[in-house]
Amino acid sequence: MKEKDEIRKTVSKTYAAAVSGSTGCGCGCGGDVAQKGVVAKLAGYDREELEELPVEAVINSFGCGNPLAYSEVREGDVVLDLGSGAGIDILLAAKKVGKTGRAIGIDMTDEMIEKARENIAAAGLKNVEVRKGLIEEMPVESSSVDWVISNCVINLSPEKHKVFAEIARVLKPGGRMLVSDIVVEELPDWARKSPDLYCSCVAGAISEKEYLDGLKSAGLTDVEVIDRLVYDESQLKVLVKSEMYSAAENPGHVCCDAGEKLAEHIGKTLAGKIWSAKFHARKPI
Repeated sequence: MKEKDEIRKTVSKTYAAAVSGSTGCGCGCGGDVAQKGVVAKLAGYDREELEELPVEAVINSFGCGNPLAYSEVREGDVVLDLGSGAGIDILLAAKKVGKTGRAIGIDMTDEMIEKARENIAAAGLKNVEVRKGLIEEMPVESSSVDWVISNCVINLSPEKHKVFAEIARVLKPGGRMLVSDIVVEELPDWARKSPDLYCSCVAGAISEKEYLDGLKSAGLTDVEVIDRLVYDESQLKVLVKSEMYSAAENPGHVCCDAGEKLAEHIGKTLAGKIWSAKFHARKPI
């Protein structure tokens, strides 16, 4: 349990530093706002929908695929976003479900929750909220949501089987899940042991088959992958760099030139072995 708690602590600290803008390590190469914007567009969002959101929600997006892009979310639905971050997806969901629906976000990082609430206020939406909690122990009633979405977050969990079980618990009978996440194939040991690659959504990722099997074991049906984006060398480098933050806030992590070299190495050696997949599943009626 101690190791799992340490993983969560490291992830939370890394993303807190990212969203607060305190990602510099004293050598002038801190987090790149434009870089984060590139990743949001790479993840499959339309320019028009991004332009309707507060800028801070977009530039602080750390996703790997728009989880709402293939959904059939309707007016009046309740949508739950796991690891809602700065709020990009719960804001989009809130617009889809309208005044009679509701969008709920869960996040474990105080700084992310604060940023999301600022963005919710800036958007002027009243049908959306953020709750603090772990996605392995969701602060959500059983059988209470129509949709569970998530954007490049479940890979960060050290207890994915619990996340899958919780998804099944909170969905209404007939409710559906649509999650964008990173999956990997044949990841070498040196990559698995890298804290930077864990926080960059690579080292903690599982295979596509393990993901599908985990959802089925949780009791979900109609489990399938409905879309994939296999990262080439340049895309993989962008993904890793956009979520790699400073040694100042995370002692022992790489930064600057070392971070650039790591991203280059990952791009060259693991291109084609890491991809973003959209997973769909349904809770039986």
